[in-house]
Amino acid sequence: MGLLNRMGTVISAKMNKIIGGMEDPRETLDYSYEKQLDLLQNVKRGVAEVTTSKKRLQLQRAKLVQNSEKLGEQAREAVQANREDLARLALERKNAITSQITGLDQEIATLEAEQEKLVAAEKRLSTKIEIFRSRKETIKAQYSAAEAQVRISESVSGISEEMADVGMSIERAESKTEDMKARSAALDELIETGTLVDFTAKEDDIERELAAISGKGKIESELARLKSEAGK
Repeated sequence: MGLLNRMGTVISAKMNKIIGGMEDPRETLDYSYEKQLDLLQNVKRGVAEVTTSKKRLQLQRAKLVQNSEKLGEQAREAVQANREDLARLALERKNAITSQITGLDQEIATLEAEQEKLVAAEKRLSTKIEIFRSRKETIKAQYSAAEAQVRISESVSGISEEMADVGMSIERAESKTEDMKARSAALDELIETGTLVDFTAKEDDIERELAAISGKGKIESELARLKSEAGK
């Protein structure tokens, strides 16, 4: 169990690291802003619903007040007509309506208090969301600037690494060139000293010997001609 727990912890840590590397804070901020706007819309809907309910109760109360006034007038007329029974019935109904009006007044007062709280909450939330929006845009701009700077730095670093590779290639080429020059000079020296035979020369040893014999023959013939001319 201990080993499995440690493995689970390691896997969770690596997953969090991967997710953190993939996460774009700008998208996270925008998502949070959208969620706050949704919450604000819910509060506004709540205010609208409470206001609508309060208005409905107020209309109902106004109708009850009208009925109450009408019953009061009817009771007065019944008394004038010596119909105490009708006057009592009208007053009983008026009293019942008065109780309903009292109950409605309490409900309306409760809704008004709820409405005031929701309106105050809406204002506070709107202010916080606006502050968050401003801060969000600032952070996004800073992140974008930092991201651009990182890309520039990475590009410069990549160029530096490429130039370093080029420099090493040039050094290797120069070193090989110097080695080839040294080998060529050494071979030339060996050929000059006779240690090595230069097979790339135009004449080989046989040709040099034949040329020497031919040269001697020409010299003897020329010498004989000169002697003949001199009478010797």
